[in-house]
Amino acid sequence: MNTTSIGLKKHEAENLTVSLNDLLANFQIYYQSLRGLHWNIKGKSFFELHVKFEEFYTDSQEKIDLIAERILTLGGTPLHTFNDYVNLAKVPVGKNITNDVESVQLVVTSLSELLKIERAILNESDEANDEGTNSMMSDFIVEQEKTIWMLNAWLN
Repeated sequence: MNTTSIGLKKHEAENLTVSLNDLLANFQIYYQSLRGLHWNIKGKSFFELHVKFEEFYTDSQEKIDLIAERILTLGGTPLHTFNDYVNLAKVPVGKNITNDVESVQLVVTSLSELLKIERAILNESDEANDEGTNSMMSDFIVEQEKTIWMLNAWLN
C-alpha cells in the first residue's frame, strides 16, 4: 500500500516530515532566542517587552509541540537534538541582546524567516492534499503576519 494510515501518499508524507522537521528546528532556535531576549532585555521598554517575549516564547513552545505531533502523525520522527536544530537553522540566533529595538528587530527577522518556511510547507501540503498540515500552516501564517505588522508598528 502506497498510502499512510491517514490516507496520504507515503512519499509525500515523508517529504512533508522533512520540511516540518526543518520548521521544527527553526522554531526551536527562535524559541531559545526569545528566552534570551526575555531574560536579558534592559531599558525603558523592559516591563513591556519582558512580558511580550514571554508571551512569544510560550506561543512558540505550543507551536513546537504541534509541529512535532504533526510529524508523528505523518509517520516521521521529530528532530530533538540541538545539533540538528543548529545545523538546519535559518533564523538568526540572538545572543546577549539587551536593547529594545535590536530585540524586536530580531523577532521580526526570525518571524519573516519562519513565514518563508511555512509558506513553502503550505504549498507542499496543498499539493499532497494534506489538510491537517495545510490548516496548521495557515493558522501560523495568519498569526505571525499580524505579529510582524504590530512589531513593525512598534519599531516605527
